[in-house]
Order: sequence, then C-alpha cells, then structure tokens
Amino acid sequence: MPQIIETDAHQVHAWLEENGAILVDVREDNELQQARFPSEVVHLPLSRFDPNAVPADSDKRIVFVCAQGIRSFQAGQYMLDQGFLGEAYNLTEGIAGWHRAGLPLELG
Repeated sequence: MPQIIETDAHQVHAWLEENGAILVDVREDNELQQARFPSEVVHLPLSRFDPNAVPADSDKRIVFVCAQGIRSFQAGQYMLDQGFLGEAYNLTEGIAGWHRAGLPLELG
C-alpha cells in the first residue's frame, strides 16, 4: 500500500509558488480564525471530511495540512488506503511548522 510522503514547509511553499500543489486543510472551522494559509486552500474539516471533495483529478501534488501534522497524516493516509489518491503529501508539523519556518500566514 502507498504511504503518505512527509514534506517540510519550505518544499510545500516552493510547490505553491510554482502552482504545483493544492493544500487540503483538515483543521476545524474555529482553527481557521487563528491562522490561515495565504494561498488558496481546500478546507475539509476532519470532523466532516468528504473524500470526494478532494481534487483527486488534479495533476498537482495534494498536500494535507492541519495544526501539527497528525490529523492531516490520517486524512492523507486514508485517501491512499481507500484508493482515492495514488500519491499524497503531509505537511510535517502542520501550520505550526509553517509558522516556525517564517513563511507567510494570515493571523487572527
């Protein structure tokens, strides 16, 4: 079975700059009030996650994100295990790692 690929914030940022990735944010609605990615994101909270809403037909990398990288790992691995995706990426350390890397965020 395919395994989700752990990817750091700088690599994901580079992919986004090249328009080569789609972020799938599985954080809950209230978490978005604290911090958001400045790029376009598919928001699918894990509590009501719909695998059919993930853009599986895209030629871009699908990168799952959450606060710390745990829920996003679970969502991405589920997508692989169920055959919805052939390849998926997890943002290691989630949005917290993105923030520690000094990458742009919308806060508040």
